[in-house]
Amino acid sequence: MPHIPANRFYLIFLCLLFSFSAFTQGLQWTADGNAYWVADKEGIAQVDFATNQKTILVTPAQLTPAGAAKPLSVRSFKPSADGKKILIFTNTQRVWRYDTRGDYWVYDLPSAKLRQLGSSLPAASLMFAKISPDGLSAAYVSKHNIYLEDLASGKITQLTKDGTDKIINGTFDWAYEEEFDCRDGFRWSPDSKSIAFWQIDASDVKYFLMINNTDSIYSYTIPVEYPKVGESPSVCRVGVINLKNKKTLWMNVPGDQRQHYIPRMGWAANATDIILQQLDRKQQESKIFTCKAATGVATQIYTEKDEAWVDVQDVWENAGGLEWINMGSEFIWASEKDGWRHYYRVSRNGQREVNITPGDYDVISSSLLDEANNTFYFMASPDNATERYLYRASLNGTGKATRITPMDQKGTHSYQISPNGQWAFHSFSNAGFPSVRERISLPDHRSLDGDDGVAAKWAKHDPGKNKVEFFQVTTSEGVTMDGWMVKPANLDTTKKYPVVFYVYSEPAGATVKNAWRTGSNGLYDGDMAADGYCYISLDNRGTPAPKGRAWRKAIYRKIGIVNIRDQALGAQALLKRWPWLDENRVAVHGWSGGGSATLNLLFQYPDTYQTGISVAAVADQLCYDNIYQERYMGLPQENKEDFVAGSPVTHAKNLKGNLLYIHGTGDDNVHFQNAERLVNELVKHGKLFQYMAYPNRSHGIGEGEGTSEHLKRMFTQYLQEKCPPGGREFQLGIKP
Repeated sequence: MPHIPANRFYLIFLCLLFSFSAFTQGLQWTADGNAYWVADKEGIAQVDFATNQKTILVTPAQLTPAGAAKPLSVRSFKPSADGKKILIFTNTQRVWRYDTRGDYWVYDLPSAKLRQLGSSLPAASLMFAKISPDGLSAAYVSKHNIYLEDLASGKITQLTKDGTDKIINGTFDWAYEEEFDCRDGFRWSPDSKSIAFWQIDASDVKYFLMINNTDSIYSYTIPVEYPKVGESPSVCRVGVINLKNKKTLWMNVPGDQRQHYIPRMGWAANATDIILQQLDRKQQESKIFTCKAATGVATQIYTEKDEAWVDVQDVWENAGGLEWINMGSEFIWASEKDGWRHYYRVSRNGQREVNITPGDYDVISSSLLDEANNTFYFMASPDNATERYLYRASLNGTGKATRITPMDQKGTHSYQISPNGQWAFHSFSNAGFPSVRERISLPDHRSLDGDDGVAAKWAKHDPGKNKVEFFQVTTSEGVTMDGWMVKPANLDTTKKYPVVFYVYSEPAGATVKNAWRTGSNGLYDGDMAADGYCYISLDNRGTPAPKGRAWRKAIYRKIGIVNIRDQALGAQALLKRWPWLDENRVAVHGWSGGGSATLNLLFQYPDTYQTGISVAAVADQLCYDNIYQERYMGLPQENKEDFVAGSPVTHAKNLKGNLLYIHGTGDDNVHFQNAERLVNELVKHGKLFQYMAYPNRSHGIGEGEGTSEHLKRMFTQYLQEKCPPGGREFQLGIKP
């Protein structure tokens, strides 16, 4: 998806964790759920949840390799299933978005021995290492091949041997990683006798060449296999390696491998069957198959279709499989089939299903399936799309869901619930209340932290310090949007003040959220309110707010049209509602998809917006990747006119106001060619604008000494120059 850099903006409530390594989970619960593991300066410890008593399991000295001067820097760790070993991830390296490559070490608790995995392989080349369920072996990826290592003898066996830059085993190419959150690409069988894995064949995917002009006298290219919209996907298949004979059997999934995706896969609650999800090229039909690991025979058990698109959702555990109940005879599935996002229990053959969260509201995400107590915990906010609360429902689908979060704590909540459903870490914040974390018991939501708990701190907070105001606005076309606003300090309604809109507007993220940091602008060097700006953000149709399927999918084939019109008409309605907003000083800014929206607003509604600052925008939708753009826009071979109509380059000739355009030349996500195409179009039509290209910076434009500070100063100076801050007297004697 077009990415909004996390270090720039609070945002995106959909934090997808699918298929990422178990190391991203952070909190490691013990098997019984009554304690958790932590790594800190004291080493690795186990903490009893109820008493908060900490027991050191591994000291820094024990984490120091032989001959080393200091202990390993533990980036993350994972205990083995039996709790006798600890897998440690260190010396990490970035792969596209995250640090998923590095070195792995195993610490054996009974023997107090520390040793490195894959020591004969290149340093920092291992990815997604996992100890087998029986604790005897480990598997990992290096250089696009999967390896097996015996933990007793240290013997390493290469399981796949065809891995190259184009044949990718056990991990994924750029597009799968960016758009499906697929990174960790192999799964141990429950009996430790097999490994299921993805193989991506990107042989026919063209390289996009980025150019580095600065790190040597002669420039050189950086190739990225990147399937542009309209280009066929990379070939994907799933294989199972029999660890006894080291042979791979490929699952016989029907269909043209070049015209579908397999974004999810795992073991089907046993060691004999694989379950996987297949999406068609346009991502409008989702099929669920079970496959026999020994024969490869695939059986379709479940199908779902949508006239827009089917979301790849969070029903898959981080370990890679579905959540199963009733001794593996049923699994949990998420669907929008009734117009709302709900969770269903589906029989293993797909013939029976029960909605376990019925009602006219969206389930935002699952929190815990507690089969022992017939309870499903989930996040929702039926009455306010800007907030998040914990609910629970029975697994039989009867009765009404019950809110667990205290009613007086309005804002955004998150929970990390123990496997036994008795405990949770609870975090809470809102726009005027910094995030507070506490330990609680469930289902009574009782704090174990006393005066350090959320309720105690919430009771002492001063609501008068909250400068963020939430509101709704209805456009002339009857669309009601949520929004937030930070008014100018010492507002004098007899004067007019400039307004700055922050936008994203696409299906990958929402900006209007009642959470800490909302209303702040990390790109502004100073205090916008104190300087005399009004700062506003709106969430249009098409953003992933919990407002039902129709709201989210109204944007299908209309990115750059529906979202832009909603934003513009919303701005126009607010300018009428609050006469102290200066209609002659209206600015807009955004990054990535928000950068695209900024351009489209400035070009399509030049009489509403006078100033825009756009960063890393998709200026031409035909230049972005196939998975994202085809999901929301269709295929350009069938409806190219929609891609053209929604692209900023199409409307660049209409620029009247002030534009600052910023892009990194090393952006592997939204390629720099977008900037060059936009510049050509603006030049063609004689439009004057300001332009900043950061050499070799990626999509987040964070690399290089002084870069972030430079970007911040440039943003602030341009905004203040083109959209001057502060109140001005009403013109012509007109009073509000």
